[in-house]
Amino acid sequence: MKKGFYTIMSAQFFSSLADNALLVAAIELLKSSGAPTWHVPALSPMFALFYVVLAPFVGAFADAVPKGKVMFVSNAIKVIGCLLMLFGGHPLLAYAIVGLGAAAYSPAKYGILTELLPASQLVKANGWIEGLTILSIILGILLGGQLVGQRISGQLLALDFPLIDTGINTPPEAAISLIVFLYVAAALFNLKIPRTDAPLQPLDRNLLALVRDFSNCNARLWSDKLGQISLATTTLFWGVSGNLRVIVFAWAAAALGYTTTQASSLVGVVAIGTAAGAVIASLRCRLDQATGVIPLGTAMGVLVIGLNFIGDVRVAAPFLVLLGAIGGFLVVPMNALLQHRGHNLMGAGRSIAVQNFNEQACILGLGAFYAGMTKFGLSAFGAITIFGVFVAGTMELIRRWHRSNCVKHKEELDHLLAIARTDKH
Repeated sequence: MKKGFYTIMSAQFFSSLADNALLVAAIELLKSSGAPTWHVPALSPMFALFYVVLAPFVGAFADAVPKGKVMFVSNAIKVIGCLLMLFGGHPLLAYAIVGLGAAAYSPAKYGILTELLPASQLVKANGWIEGLTILSIILGILLGGQLVGQRISGQLLALDFPLIDTGINTPPEAAISLIVFLYVAAALFNLKIPRTDAPLQPLDRNLLALVRDFSNCNARLWSDKLGQISLATTTLFWGVSGNLRVIVFAWAAAALGYTTTQASSLVGVVAIGTAAGAVIASLRCRLDQATGVIPLGTAMGVLVIGLNFIGDVRVAAPFLVLLGAIGGFLVVPMNALLQHRGHNLMGAGRSIAVQNFNEQACILGLGAFYAGMTKFGLSAFGAITIFGVFVAGTMELIRRWHRSNCVKHKEELDHLLAIARTDKH
């Protein structure tokens, strides 16, 4: 791997670490302030909001500006959202601002991989990026859980600064004040990301033209016989997993009687499995073999339903590791295939923006549905059943879709897979 790849990994680690610690702090902030119950599941769709709204623009922006600079600006926006949450802004609005920074960050983060590395290293690079991201999710969730716990938050709140009234008086506020510095660390790493030789694509200042260009890119990726399958799979995976973290908090409270701090450890357990699956996939899967993992998606949906029958943490922990491992092994090769097809069809930044639009629209839609059902009394067990059936059923439809493509468009698929095997860009 090239030297700049490790700088990208470091920046991604701290940014994702902060994102996930902030999610836990925001959950505890809403609970401690007596906010309506449905506000907690609304966090995920609020984070996804700007991914969807700004999708036509962030990809083109990432292709028009050096990607390290884009990532620096994105983390600065996250700092603003974090400070807004800390100093009295509504948690849902502040979390949406953090999501705005993440929306701008993602096309640059993944897009620079296709500029820096050849296609033959994309699965390996994605495995390391996803594995590191999952590690940051584990540590971020655990860090957030500990920061809002009584022991650490008590020590933070006991700190006294002479002549300075910080206005920080609660455990979640103390946690958020430290999370700000994680975003600052990520921004400092962003400044060290190298400028690649990839040419910048001029940014069209006509907003309608950008919308039309994005729509064309979206249609082009959905019409590609490999792009459509990888896009459908990753869209479903991230749509469900983006909400499953919040659902696990509710499930742990209902099934095991866990607090936010205790439940954060179980969310971290899922991420451990996902990291393991991601690393194994990066070592075992070739880009032209990516579609072979599709049946694992159906198995993952069935396993999600199995959570309803678990009431002992000694069973829950290994079960959640297995669930996460299947997800990690599924998403890494499909994500790499999607990046490869997107780069060849339209450019890295635009293709990642299309991917984010679809994935975050799924998070937004499923999250809004879950928040609405929670408002009207849906239990965590009911939500898990709905999500499991949805995943298993939809992945089976995707599998049949790909099988139909293999029959009807065999020559085209063979050609595209040959490109994946030999592309050295």
